[in-house]
Amino acid sequence: MIQITAHMRILVATQPVDFRKGIDGLAAVCRRTLQKDPFSGALFVFVNRSRKALRILVYDGQGFWLCHKRLSKGRFAWNFSSALEGVQDLAAVQLQELLWNAEPLKVPESFRPIANHRLFPQKNAGHGKDSLL
Repeated sequence: MIQITAHMRILVATQPVDFRKGIDGLAAVCRRTLQKDPFSGALFVFVNRSRKALRILVYDGQGFWLCHKRLSKGRFAWNFSSALEGVQDLAAVQLQELLWNAEPLKVPESFRPIANHRLFPQKNAGHGKDSLL
């Protein structure tokens, strides 16, 4: 089982891939076409020419996982071929929407980290002095 989390790097190939390729063929596409390392732990998402199926390739440290989803009706709503680059980043929520064949979500930019300001005083439990965070 592959658990998709928000901190995972998810990359989608913007051009369709020949699904006669297996793990080794898709790993070669990662290296040659996408210029990415298939052993990096990133999830690589591929779609076939008809957009009726998609595959996810990921290396988990022991070996490769290859997941395949084929729709029984229709095509995947997402069309990445309009992107200029060969690879596009996805957020975890976008991958979930893609897997459920929902319309693409516009994901807001990443959250900014909160500066480490010591605004709120907090009492130390049992230490007798007030301290700041």
